[in-house]
Amino acid sequence: MGTIGYIAPEYGSEGRVSTKGDIYSYGMILLEMITRKKPTDEIFVGELGMRQWIASLRDRMEVVDDGLLRIEDGRDVTALQTILSSILELGLRCSEELPNGRLDIKDVVAKVNKIKLTLLGNRNRGV
Repeated sequence: MGTIGYIAPEYGSEGRVSTKGDIYSYGMILLEMITRKKPTDEIFVGELGMRQWIASLRDRMEVVDDGLLRIEDGRDVTALQTILSSILELGLRCSEELPNGRLDIKDVVAKVNKIKLTLLGNRNRGV
């Protein structure tokens, strides 16, 4: 029936399958990559899930894995944080509770490409 923590709420509770469920799973994977926490981590109990934990914080950089923020060779910290913040926001938009609140795949691809171009542009400048 899917993998706990990555299946969309509507699939887990009602068995409804759609492409929006895939978007949800993708969003959860993005959040996992940036936080280095799994949606099934023991800190997420009861109503507190990974998405709710991230969305509740004013400073989203608090959830970013320290390894991703490690500064090497004079990299631009602000640019790196902007990129990581964009990925976090995309993960949150993809993992909205209700399917209609999630992005369409075309929008997800456009946002990923924009993040990629920003990353490549910054890499050329030493970020």
